[in-house]
Amino acid sequence: MAFTQGSITWRTRAASALFLPLTVALSFGLSLAPACVAQSAPAGPQTFTLQQAVDYALAHYPAVRASLGQIEAAHAGIDLARTAYIPQLNALYQVNRATVNNIFGQTLPQSVIPSITGPVFANGDTANTWGTAAGALFNWQPFDFGYRGASVNVARASEASASAQANITRLDLAVAAMNAYFAVVAAQKITVAAAANVKRREAFAQSVGVLVDNQLRPGADFSRAQADLAQARTRLIQAQTAEKSARAGFAALLGLPASDIEVVAGPILSESPQPALEDAPAAHNPFVAAQQTRMDLVKAREKVLDKSYVPTFAFQAALWGRGSGANVSGVIDPGSAGLALQRMNWATGIQVTFPVLQIFAIRAQKRVEAANEATEHARYEQTVQDLSGQVAQARAELEGSREISQNTPIELSAAQDTERQARARYQAGLATIVEVSDAEALLVQAEIDDALARLGVWRSMGGVAAAQGDLQPFLQIVQKAGH
Repeated sequence: MAFTQGSITWRTRAASALFLPLTVALSFGLSLAPACVAQSAPAGPQTFTLQQAVDYALAHYPAVRASLGQIEAAHAGIDLARTAYIPQLNALYQVNRATVNNIFGQTLPQSVIPSITGPVFANGDTANTWGTAAGALFNWQPFDFGYRGASVNVARASEASASAQANITRLDLAVAAMNAYFAVVAAQKITVAAAANVKRREAFAQSVGVLVDNQLRPGADFSRAQADLAQARTRLIQAQTAEKSARAGFAALLGLPASDIEVVAGPILSESPQPALEDAPAAHNPFVAAQQTRMDLVKAREKVLDKSYVPTFAFQAALWGRGSGANVSGVIDPGSAGLALQRMNWATGIQVTFPVLQIFAIRAQKRVEAANEATEHARYEQTVQDLSGQVAQARAELEGSREISQNTPIELSAAQDTERQARARYQAGLATIVEVSDAEALLVQAEIDDALARLGVWRSMGGVAAAQGDLQPFLQIVQKAGH
């Protein structure tokens, strides 16, 4: 939907003199400004230059704040991964009332039947009593062969990916703000040209009416002049509607009411940019950088898998106590017996575990990550290739826009001469009203072409900067031009 000067072929009759420019302005204002949640509007209208529009959108658009929240969450993920280095210390206290009827034998590991300790009573009684337990377990992994460090690196890669995605969000928003700004400027200029065309048509219709009243021209000429005037007024209404639409899209992007914004065109309608944008390395483009972070994230996960098939060493120390109202003789103590801790124990040692059969799952996960890495690498190459093509295309459009901007002043000057001569010839009875009508249509089109030609150069240069992934060099050129 981008507006391109290379597509301007508006040498048509008066009936379509403004239709295409209005369509262009609509495409600017509606397709490039995404919907947004309205922000709190400051008091009074605000005036926006291009730089101010971009800065305001970046500061207030909700998507930017959401991306910053994602970065903060990813950064907290690094801190979470680092907590794996901290030893574990778990404390427990419990009190229960339960039967003491025990039996010899084993059960397979399960999570249904509670465990019971102590001797087996001969009577098989189901008497119950109080029991207590309290303790603490200290667990520390002195070394891990790099597993925890690899897990922290995965968290770091996730943070880098979130940051790169935030940069893409900022670039997309800045480009949308730039294009919406250009849409408003273009629509305003088209409205000015349409209003000037209405004034010329009104003056000409009055002069034709005088000639017809004096029987110097046929009545059909006045009817044609009135038809041309009505058509010019229709085009003016369409231009005003397009300007309102573009302004509404721009305001929505900023989160402000359309009535509270004013756009300053600055130099983009009075002069063409002279300095050229320098080539930027593809690696500096946010899209390329984001794809690189995705590759890094996959590689970090592969490192974790490389460190997974190793023994786990854990230093453990435990201190605990038990109390029970049941005795070895089978006698159950009455009352609150068992609520106090009666036996204290401690234990310490090193536990080594090794996931022997986990090798098969780890190998499968490695194949998955290897395929993911190949996929992300191919996407990286595709991203670089696509962006290189976009930059080349944007530079071609910029070159064409510069050539058009050099040609439109000639078009405008010739159209102005043609319009004056056609009026004079008509007044002298040497030309028909059709010639004047065509000259008027040619003039309004030339006025629009000339104004939008310079705007097209700025827009095309902004397109080059957007394709390269950084609008700041372009914005600096605009500021130096007096914006």
